[in-house]
Amino acid sequence: MQLIDDVADRVAIEVLKLVDETGNPDIIEDVKKVIGTSSQTLEEAFMTAIRVRRAEARAMELLASLRTQNG
Repeated sequence: MQLIDDVADRVAIEVLKLVDETGNPDIIEDVKKVIGTSSQTLEEAFMTAIRVRRAEARAMELLASLRTQNG
C-alpha cells in the first residue's frame, strides 16, 4: 500500500535527521516500538525505509569519494 510506504519513509527521514543531530541511534528503536504498538505493517515499512535510506547515504558517500579520487 502506497500510503504506508509514504508514511514510513517520511518518518524515517525525520528520525534519521534527529539521529544525525543528536548522535543517538536509540531513537530508531524508540520510534519503532511506538509504531509497532499500533501497526506492525507500518513498523516493518519504517525499518525498511531506515535501511534503504542508510544504504542510500553510504552509496552517495562512496560515489562522492570516487569522484574526488578520479576528479
